Amino acid sequence: MLGAVFVVAASLLVVGAVGFAGQSYSNSVSMSFFSVEFSAMQRIAALRTSMHELRLHEKDMLIQYESPDKFAKARDAWMKAFEEVNALGETLVEALPEPAQAEQAKKAMAQLAAFKTRFMPTLKQLEAQSFDTGRAALVVVSRTQADYAAALATVENLAQEINASAAAGQERLQKSGRMVTFLLLGSIGVLLVVILPLTLVNMRSICKPLDEAEALAKAIAQGDLAERHVDTHGKDEAARLLQALVGMQQSLRDIIRKVRNSSDSIRTASSEIASGNSDLSSRTEQAASNLQQTASSMEQLTGTVRQSADSAAQANQLAASAAEVAQRGGNVVAQVVSTMNEINASSKKISDIIGVIDGIAFQTNILALNAAVEAARAGEQGRGFAVVASEVRSLAQRSAEAAREIKGLIGNSVDKVEAGSRLVADAGSTMNEIVGSVQRVSDIIGEITAASSEQSDGIGQVNISVTQLDQMTQQNAALVEQSAAAADSLLQQAGNLSQVVGTFRLEAA
Repeated sequence: MLGAVFVVAASLLVVGAVGFAGQSYSNSVSMSFFSVEFSAMQRIAALRTSMHELRLHEKDMLIQYESPDKFAKARDAWMKAFEEVNALGETLVEALPEPAQAEQAKKAMAQLAAFKTRFMPTLKQLEAQSFDTGRAALVVVSRTQADYAAALATVENLAQEINASAAAGQERLQKSGRMVTFLLLGSIGVLLVVILPLTLVNMRSICKPLDEAEALAKAIAQGDLAERHVDTHGKDEAARLLQALVGMQQSLRDIIRKVRNSSDSIRTASSEIASGNSDLSSRTEQAASNLQQTASSMEQLTGTVRQSADSAAQANQLAASAAEVAQRGGNVVAQVVSTMNEINASSKKISDIIGVIDGIAFQTNILALNAAVEAARAGEQGRGFAVVASEVRSLAQRSAEAAREIKGLIGNSVDKVEAGSRLVADAGSTMNEIVGSVQRVSDIIGEITAASSEQSDGIGQVNISVTQLDQMTQQNAALVEQSAAAADSLLQQAGNLSQVVGTFRLEAA
C-alpha cells in the first residue's frame, strides 16, 4: 500500500512536473509574445503614425506659408511631432529584443536625424518668407525628402520583420500548446493504469484550460478576436495562461476596434475632404474666370472714364474760353451803353441849341416886321430898307422852319437814341446774365472734371484690387489642388489600413 502510495505519489509528481513545465513554457511563450512582439508592434505603429503626422504638419506649413500665424502653429506642431518621433524611436530601440532589429531602428533614427539636418536650413528659409509662393517652397522642400523616405522605408521593413516575428511567436504559442497537450496525454497514457481515477478527476482541471488556451491561441492567430465564454477561474499555470490569453485577446480586440473605427473615420473624412476639395476647385476656377472677365471689364471702364475725364477737361477749357469771350462782350456792351448815353446827352444839347436858334429866328422875324413897319412909315426913303427887312424876315421864317424841322428830326433821333439806350441797357443786362450763366456752367464743368478725375483714380484702384484678387484666387486654386492630392493620399492610406484591420473578426459569427 505504501509502495502504491509512493508510486501514485511519484506518478503524480511526474505528471505534475511535466504539466508544470509545459504550462510554464506555454505561459512564458505567451507572455514573451505579449510583452515583446506585441509591445514592439504597438510602438512601431505609434512611430509610423507620428511620422505620418510629421509629414502632415510639413504640408500644413506649405499650405499656410503665406499666413504667418498659421505657419508658426504648423511649424511648432512639426517640431513637437519630431520630438515625439525621436522619443518613440528611442523606446522602440530599447523594446526590440533582436540586435538586428535594434540596428534597423537606430538606422531609421539616424536617417530621420539626417532628414532634420537637411530640412532645417529650408525651414529657416520658410520662416524668413524667402519664397514667393507656397508652390515655390514645395519645390525646395521636396528636395529634402530623400532621407525621410528612406527612414519611412526602414521603419516599414522593420514593421514587416516585427510582424513576421509576431507570427512566429504565435506559431510558437500554438506549438507550445500542442506540446503541452501531447506531453500531458503521453504521461497520462503511461500512468493511466496507476492513476486513472485521479487522472479522470484532474483531466478537466488541466486539459480543458489547455484546450481552451489552444483554441483561443488558434483563433487569435487566425484573426478571430470575437469575445467567447472561457472559464478562467483558478490559480494554476493553465488558468494563468488562459487568463493571459484572454487578456491579450481583449487588448487586441480593443486596439483593433479603435484602429478600425479610426480608419473608418479617416476614410469617411478624407472622402468628404476630397469631395469638398473637388467642389472648391470647381468654384475657385469659376471665380478665377469671373475675376478675369471683371478685370477686363474694369480696364475698359477705366479707359472710358479716363476718356470722359479728358473730354470734361476740354469742355472746362472751352467753357472758360466762352466765359472770357462773354466777359469781353459784356464789357463792349457796357461801352456801347455809355456811348449811347453820351449820344443821348448830345442830342438833348442839340435840341436845346435848336430851341435857341428857333427863338433867335422868331425874334429876327419880329425885328424884320418892325423894320418893315418903320420902312413903310419912311415912304420912298425906306423902300430899300423894307426890301432888306422883307428878305431878313423871309430868311428868319426859313430859319425858323428849318429849325423846327431839325428840332423834329433831333426829337425823333433823341427818341430813337433813348430807345436804343434802353435796348443796349437790356443787352448789357442780358450779357451780364450770359456771363454769369457761362461762369456757372464753367464751375459745374470744373466740378464734373474733378469728379471724373476722382472716379478715374478710384476705378484704377478697384482695377488693381481686382487684379490682386485674381492672383490670390489663382494661388488658392493651387492650394486646393495640393489639398486634393493630400486628401486622395489620405483616403488611399485609410483604405489600406481598413483592409489590414478587416482581417480581424471582432464579433462572433
